[in-house]
Amino acid sequence: MAMSYLFALILVMDIIVSGWRFGVDGLSMNYYIMNCPFAEGIIKNTVNMALQSDPTLAAGLVRMHFHDCFVEGCDGSVLIDSTKGNTAEKDSPANLSLRGYEIIDKAKEEIEKQCPGVVSCADIVAMAARDAVFFAGGPVYDIPKGRKDGRRSKIEDTINLPSPTLNSSELITMFGQRGFTAQDMVALSGAHTLGVARCSSFKHRLSNFDTTNNVDPTLDAQFAKTLSKTCSGGDNAEQAFDSTRNSFDNDYFYALQRKNGVLFSDQTLFASGRTRGIVYGYAMNQAMFFLDFQQAMVKMSRLDVKEGSKGEVRDNCRQIN
Repeated sequence: MAMSYLFALILVMDIIVSGWRFGVDGLSMNYYIMNCPFAEGIIKNTVNMALQSDPTLAAGLVRMHFHDCFVEGCDGSVLIDSTKGNTAEKDSPANLSLRGYEIIDKAKEEIEKQCPGVVSCADIVAMAARDAVFFAGGPVYDIPKGRKDGRRSKIEDTINLPSPTLNSSELITMFGQRGFTAQDMVALSGAHTLGVARCSSFKHRLSNFDTTNNVDPTLDAQFAKTLSKTCSGGDNAEQAFDSTRNSFDNDYFYALQRKNGVLFSDQTLFASGRTRGIVYGYAMNQAMFFLDFQQAMVKMSRLDVKEGSKGEVRDNCRQIN
């Protein structure tokens, strides 16, 4: 009887460990534990040092991960440089303001010294975003590893990135096509608690908005003046999404309640009855936002991952092997 119980216990533990190591898509939390155990530490240290020098890079790393995963899946395709015969994703207008490539390069260089040809650039991007959230004061969470790097990066594929002019219904549809709920979408939008937007992304809200309104009616009148003043500096002038641009918190959702959302795609989350309640919830309960955000980020990190022969581990994150 005791032996049968022991055997059953060992079997259950084996199933648990196997499930922890290998997910349904081939990813696992401890993917590098044997073949590159220092990889995660190297990435954490690299991100930490970079953010100590320039805290604004946290927003860049989180945005890079999002822009990578929404185009061709989480495969590091956003890192690839354009060549004479191919214009890559990073040269799309939607990606010209991306920042933090040098952090990925630095982490990759250090990891290659320890275990060459093992850790993918796609995994480095995903882990760097996770660490950036933590060092900016956001939730602690882990993501499964084992992504391979993709071999395709084309500017035309960036049409799949959400536009700042989309309304709530359009956002729900676009995110839904990738398996996200409306709640996931609002939680992921909360990443805008970090960083800034350029005038070119919101100036359409400030004049000739539609046939009825000159200024976007979902925009607070005083904040509209603030945005107009920002845009007096030109299309590349920057406006922070909320009052704590380098801190990961729920201030973004407070801003939406005050009709101070910078992008139309931000304010629509509060303007729409389908998502307003979620915004209220996150504004009142930061812990709930953190929990939903980390779960949505883990889900996003699994988007269309490459495995086996479908991908590779790049020697240089900026070019295909």
